[in-house]
Order: sequence, then structure tokens, then C-alpha cells
Amino acid sequence: MKNPSDSLAFTKMHGLGNDFIMLDCIDNPAPSDLILGDLAQRVCDRHFGIGGDGLILILHDDEADYRMRMFNPDGSESEMCGNGIRCFGKYLFDAAMIEAKAISVATMQGLQHIEIVPGQARGVNPLQVRVDMGAPRLLRSQIPMLIHNGDGNGYGGDGPVINHPLDVNGQIFHITAVSMGNPHVVIFVDDVESVPLKEIGLEIEHHESFPQRTNVHFVQEMGRAKFWVRHWERGAGDTLACGTGACASVVAAAMNGKLPEGDRKALAHLPGGDLIIEWAQNDRVLMTGPATTVFTGTLDRDFTKGLL
Repeated sequence: MKNPSDSLAFTKMHGLGNDFIMLDCIDNPAPSDLILGDLAQRVCDRHFGIGGDGLILILHDDEADYRMRMFNPDGSESEMCGNGIRCFGKYLFDAAMIEAKAISVATMQGLQHIEIVPGQARGVNPLQVRVDMGAPRLLRSQIPMLIHNGDGNGYGGDGPVINHPLDVNGQIFHITAVSMGNPHVVIFVDDVESVPLKEIGLEIEHHESFPQRTNVHFVQEMGRAKFWVRHWERGAGDTLACGTGACASVVAAAMNGKLPEGDRKALAHLPGGDLIIEWAQNDRVLMTGPATTVFTGTLDRDFTKGLL
């Protein structure tokens, strides 16, 4: 592609069913910031577009090996995407753009480090990507989460939010809040399948306590260091997987005493598959899981008319 007005090449990928439209902007001009939100909405539409949980740009960066930008299906830009950055790493590996096994990636939430590791399972996609997601942010102001004291302002104290009661239209949910660069609310339940995810997830995402909205995760214990997690993603809705959400869920499990003492590594079972999450002793969260390429293509000029 020489000119973005002529065509727009893309690669469709997914990480455990969390799917993305990848735009390689290393050798090709990046779309203008003025249209990226509208472009994301158009290409992510599952009936009138390609279909996806996000649009990801692969970019140059002056301080890291590469830069990743990710836009939600509603056009908003996300600070970070765990499944998306694994797809990002696999794309670079497949395109021979990675000379070392470990590289740095700049995101809105800071510098991330990803590593290509051999897969443990047999099959067509044995490659795994391990991401150093950084340290979780646990203070109320870091989520951010407000406590409304009559006037609707103020944080009401700045400690961690652990098993905190949240009133959602008269129903009380006990939440633990974690930021992995983007905000997450984790709720432990006895049966995730019985949760009306769309109804409750949407209400909590837009709850007045969260000025930047929030991702919402319902988590069920399945045995020793194993959790079944369902996601409601900010700006995307019900998705098959959320990497940062899986990280937040395991951190929340540790904070609530749901992991074996001295062991902060767990399997997060998501609708799209499994991730291994470890909250290491150095406070950094490591996420390991697969990424898959589905197909490549080029957007028709009529489809991008009025944008490019």
C-alpha cells in the first residue's frame, strides 16, 4: 500500500476469541487521528464491517521497539489490551520484525515487554506470547474510583478497594478494583453462568463511581488456583477473553485470599480459552497465552469512503 486513499491492508487476528483488526503502519502511512475512532467503529461492526473487538495500529516509536494503539468498537481509545498485545507480538514474529525473543512495546499506559515462548500444546498454533503487564495499581485514585459524599465529588480515602459494597440500582455487589493501566472491577460469584452479564456489566461500566468507566469481571473459583472468568469490556461489551481482565482477576483473587499462601500463579479460564497469570514477587504481572492469525485482506475504497 503506497497511499491510504487507495486501499487499506489489514490482518485479522484473535487471542482466545478476543479478535482484532491489525493495521501495519510501519511501512504504510497511519490513518489520521481525526478519523481513527470512526474507522474503528466501521471496521469492527460484525454485520457491515470486518468484525472485531478492536482496531490495533502497529507503529514506530522513538523510545521502544514498537508502539501499539488500540481503539474499541465504540471508537474510544483504550490504554491497554492484553489479548491485543499478544496478537501484536505474534504479528511481529510472523512478519520477521522481531530479531530478539523479547521486545518493548509502548502503549498509552506505559512501556510493556513481550516475549515469544514455545507452546506446550501440540497443534497448528503452538506459539505463545508472554507479556510483562507491569505492576497492578490498587489505590482508589489509580483506578480511578470515586466515593460520592453527597456533593458527588472526592475519592473518600485512597486505599485499596477490596470486597467493597457497590450499590447498583438497589442491588449490592462486592467489588475489588484493580487497574492494569485500564480500570477493572472484579466480583466473585458462586455461578458465573447465572449472572445477567449484559445488564449488570453495562450498569457497572457506567456507574457514577467510575469517571473513566470500567471493565467488569465475574469470577468463579474452580479449584486450586483456577478461576472461571466472564468479561464485560468497557466500550466492547461481552467478549470471549480479556487479557488485562484476567490479570486483574488473579490479582483480585490474591487480594481476597483465594490463592494458596505464597503462590500467586493461577489459570484463568475464559470463554475463549485459558491464560496463565502470575503476580510475581517483584509485583509485576506476567500473562502467557496464544495468539492466532485468521486472514489478511484489503478494505475496499467504497467501504472507507468519507474516511480516507
